[in-house]
Amino acid sequence: MVPVIRVMREDWADPSVQLPSYETAGAAGADIRANLPPELRVMGFELAPMQRAVVPTGLRVEIPEGYEAQIRPRSGLALKHGISLPNTPGTIDSDYRGPLGVLLINLGSEPFVIGHGERIAQMIVAPVVQARFEAADALGQTVRGGGGFGSTGRA
Repeated sequence: MVPVIRVMREDWADPSVQLPSYETAGAAGADIRANLPPELRVMGFELAPMQRAVVPTGLRVEIPEGYEAQIRPRSGLALKHGISLPNTPGTIDSDYRGPLGVLLINLGSEPFVIGHGERIAQMIVAPVVQARFEAADALGQTVRGGGGFGSTGRA
């Protein structure tokens, strides 16, 4: 069964900005677009080097119970301009109904202008399993044991 994500536009949002969409038949992520407030639509939103900002999409979403939406960077923006997400992947829980904003960071050396309607991130819809957590006096043994960061990689 294909999950259905219900999408509602904010009152101020530009209805001509496309809803999240898969750009190719094999795409795992649906592209999300910036839907800027009226006063920023012509000039765009400038993101200075190392600046973080929440870019509005003008959307609210309803994700079915048992699923989440992961918000991930677009590889082209990351490679060409250093635009990424500082909390990648961001998670939208199934019980969240607030505005969908995308937290972007400019890791590049030049200011970057985000245009109205520009694709700024991608959304992956994935199933969620909630675990039960129990206190324990001991944990099972493994070959790795307590080896931490880098313990299984290059020395």
